Amino acid sequence: MEIIKDIVIIIVCILIIAKGAAWLVDSSAKIARHFGISDLVIGLTIVAMGTSAPEFGVTILAALRGMSDISVGNIVGSNIFNLGFILGGTAVIRSLGTNKKVVYRDGIFLFLGTVLLTVFLWDLVLSRIEGTILFALLFGYIGYLYWQKETIEAEIQTGKLLWYDPFLLLIGMGMLMGGSHFMVESAINLARVMGVSEWVIGVTIVAAGTSAPEFATSLVAALRGHYGISVGNLIGSDIFNMFGVLGLAAIMKNLPVDIGVQSNLILLSLMVLLVLAFMRTGWRISRWEGIILVSLGLARWIYSFCL
Repeated sequence: MEIIKDIVIIIVCILIIAKGAAWLVDSSAKIARHFGISDLVIGLTIVAMGTSAPEFGVTILAALRGMSDISVGNIVGSNIFNLGFILGGTAVIRSLGTNKKVVYRDGIFLFLGTVLLTVFLWDLVLSRIEGTILFALLFGYIGYLYWQKETIEAEIQTGKLLWYDPFLLLIGMGMLMGGSHFMVESAINLARVMGVSEWVIGVTIVAAGTSAPEFATSLVAALRGHYGISVGNLIGSDIFNMFGVLGLAAIMKNLPVDIGVQSNLILLSLMVLLVLAFMRTGWRISRWEGIILVSLGLARWIYSFCL
C-alpha cells in the first residue's frame, strides 16, 4: 500500500508541476514583453528555461534539503531521458530533421559540458566552485547567442498580457514548489520501501517525472502528425538543466553523490556524442537511430535498478 500511495502522489505531483511550470513561464514571458523587454532576451531567458522549470523546482528543493543524490540524479537522469526516450521515441514515429547550428553550436557545447561535469563529479562531489563554473559557462553561452542575435528553439509562444497573468505567475510558482516538495518526499519514501538508494530513484523515477510533460507533448504531437518537435529544443533543455539548474544548486550547497553517477555520466557523454553523430549523418535522426537511443535509455533504467 505504501508503494501505491507514493506512486499516486508522484503522478499527481507531476501533473501539478507541469501545469504550474506552464503558467509560471507563460505569464513571466507576457509580463516581460509588456514592460518592453525584447523578444530576443525573452527567448534566451524565460522561454528557453521553460522546459527546465520542473527540473529546477525539484533539483533546487532537494539540494536545499540535503538530498543531493536526488538533486544531481534528477538532472543527469532527465538529460538521459530527454535524449533516449523523448528524442529517440519521437524519431521512431517519424525521422527528425536537424541543422548545422544545433549540431556545431548547441550540440558540441552540450557534449563538452557533459564531459566537464563528468570530470567535476568523478570525486563524487560537485562543489560550489564547480557549480559557479557551470553557471558562468551558461551565461557565456547566452551572451554569445545575444551577441550573435540568435536564440535557441523553443515551443512556448508569448501572447498579450491579461489582467490575471500576475496571479497565474504566483500560483504557478506555488504549484511548482509545492509539487516539488511532495514529489521529493514521496521519492524518498519510495526508495526506502523498495530498498534502493535515493540516487536510483532520483536518476530514474524523479527524472522521468520532471521530463514527463515534455515527453507527453512530444508523443501526442508526433502521433497527430505534427512533427514540429524540435531537436534543438531538447538539446537546449539539457544545456539549461546541466549548466543552469545543477550549477545553481551546487552554488547554494556542495553536492555529494552516489558512485552510480560515474557510470551514468559516461553513458550520458556517449549518448550526446551518438546523438551528434546521428544528427550529422544526413542532417536528420532516422527511425533506426531513434530505436537505438530508446534502447540505450531503457538499458540504463534496467542497469540502475539492478546495480
